Amino acid sequence: MKAVKNKRVLSGIQPSGELHIGNYFGAIRQHIAFQEGNECFYFVANLHAMTTIQDKKKLQQATLQVAIDYLALGLDPQKATLFIQSDIPEVTELTWILSTVTPLGLLERAHSYKDKVAKGISANHGLFAYPVLMAADILIYDSEIVPVGKDQKQHLEMTRDMAVRLNAVFGETLVVPEAYIMPEVAVVPGLDGQKMSKSYGNTIEIFLDYKTLKQKVMSIVTDSAPLEAPKDPEKNNVYALYKLFATAPEQQEMREKFLAGGYGYGSAKKELLEKIHSYFLPALEQRQRLMNEKTYVGEVLKAGAEKARQKAQEVMNRVRANCGLLKFI
Repeated sequence: MKAVKNKRVLSGIQPSGELHIGNYFGAIRQHIAFQEGNECFYFVANLHAMTTIQDKKKLQQATLQVAIDYLALGLDPQKATLFIQSDIPEVTELTWILSTVTPLGLLERAHSYKDKVAKGISANHGLFAYPVLMAADILIYDSEIVPVGKDQKQHLEMTRDMAVRLNAVFGETLVVPEAYIMPEVAVVPGLDGQKMSKSYGNTIEIFLDYKTLKQKVMSIVTDSAPLEAPKDPEKNNVYALYKLFATAPEQQEMREKFLAGGYGYGSAKKELLEKIHSYFLPALEQRQRLMNEKTYVGEVLKAGAEKARQKAQEVMNRVRANCGLLKFI
């Protein structure tokens, strides 16, 4: 990953269920790496989640769980600021102000809105105005760098457009952030060979006990080639997953065994199982400890919110002054 240093980095994590291997290699690993040498703000996007989760207990549990999961996977509260989106009321104030300079056509072109409506999700205002809230999330902290995948690039471009428009109307007010397009990870295949995704129901979750992980790994779909037949490692889901966890020599060794024949998918799955288990075992143990230390987790989130809100208030004072919003309290 190209080094980014001495930047204010911002990213949000939706509490949308159990984290899986695709989440980790697609984003989480990079988020953890950014905390070295940068000022990182990471928030749990519970306001965004309300467009799809409208069950009180489910939202509360999912919000706390994703915070615990990030801490377990290596987010260091001494190096990065972790907080809950709704603890920063200024973000919704900025959302309204941005909405007054955001053309309707800009929102109508949002790919994610069209995709979600096509999937049958109710077309409410929250879903439609989602990019404005996302822009406020980014701009409220004077964020300089926003790590995104190629599929999220449009939202960052919309954020930049809103910041430029507000600056054009009210004078230089908001920092216009840059996108950091995260390096492409070879598509992480799911159990059925399609891209690993909750929507496909083909995920391998990060925090599984050994027995459940084994059941998942052994159910990975493979072809029907007999044991003795040579197999193309580049066309097999087990090897594609193994490469994410194994060293270069280990990858080469498995590759040669597939090509030589006499090596079955069952044996390869067992090797993959041990790799996944050993890779995430420290995080699994840390997660179990944190589940019993929710007071500590609450303290981390409170301290993170206090730091984030201090910056948000600084930015909002500038926005209000430049936009002509009087303030007497």
